[in-house]
Amino acid sequence: MMSADPLKPNPDVLLELVRMKMPFGKYKDRLLCDLPVSYLEWFQQKGFPKGKLGELLQTLYVIKLNGLEYLLKPLR
Repeated sequence: MMSADPLKPNPDVLLELVRMKMPFGKYKDRLLCDLPVSYLEWFQQKGFPKGKLGELLQTLYVIKLNGLEYLLKPLR
């Protein structure tokens, strides 16, 4: 769900990034926010999963690519 103001991150999405664990693959059971950029870049090239997980991973990719991890720190 998008935030009312497109310039402000949706707090619910940010909370999911620090609480949800990767459900499969090399980094199974690791918190999404702890996934390395290289893994997110791999998804960027190969295609993100469909649905909610894909949206979260794309959001995390943008956060990490732009040096915005500080948005997640207070939520941990």
